[in-house]
Amino acid sequence: MLVAGFPAGSFEANCYVVAPAAGEECVIIDPGQDAEAGIDELLREHRLKPVAVLLTHGHIDHVWSVAPVCGAKDVPAYIHPDDRDLLTDPAKGFSLAAGQQLFGGLTLSEPDDVKELADGAVLELAGLSFTVDHAPGHTPGSVTFRTPPDGQVPDVMFTGDLLFNGSIGRTDLPGGSYEEILASLSRVCLSRPDETAVLPGHGPETTIGHERATNPFLLELVPGGPGGSSPMTSTDGPNKGF
Repeated sequence: MLVAGFPAGSFEANCYVVAPAAGEECVIIDPGQDAEAGIDELLREHRLKPVAVLLTHGHIDHVWSVAPVCGAKDVPAYIHPDDRDLLTDPAKGFSLAAGQQLFGGLTLSEPDDVKELADGAVLELAGLSFTVDHAPGHTPGSVTFRTPPDGQVPDVMFTGDLLFNGSIGRTDLPGGSYEEILASLSRVCLSRPDETAVLPGHGPETTIGHERATNPFLLELVPGGPGGSSPMTSTDGPNKGF
């Protein structure tokens, strides 16, 4: 499997292109701010043809370029229904004052073709299988996408802003819930094998095993962990994103 990516725009949200191999069809995951040029460069480099855009959640740092990318490539976008309204109203994901200050003059639109995701759905796209896991907490409609093992390649999980290398997504924005994100981390992430590769929405890749052993938030959820309250709030850490 071919996975290539780059941090898009000033928010440095990771945008990924995923394909069975070079010269094949592919999917694009989370085309953030000013992502079009980087996506086109990867498509040319690996001779790829996109067939869909997958969105881990609706925050603007992950969906900024979804409409122009889908329009230019004539492909659908997939998003969970609980975050779909953020495609046209990005300020809704922030406090009223912050949303007006950041996005008061910004106009976004949905792609022409939007398909809604359901928990447990299996998407057969570009010769690959992506299992959708609804993982609320960062936003109500946050999801992860995971691919099954392929020969010598382990499971790969695209976690969006659910799980980062050493941290987790923030929960202090509208629709966020610390209790929900801990439940999602336990159900969606800690249930995966240690060798599962984690490609997060911000920052470097990691593995479930590394996070299970070292991530201070997950340590609270692991049997035999230290217990008690978390040593950090859910807005701390280097990769909090939106």
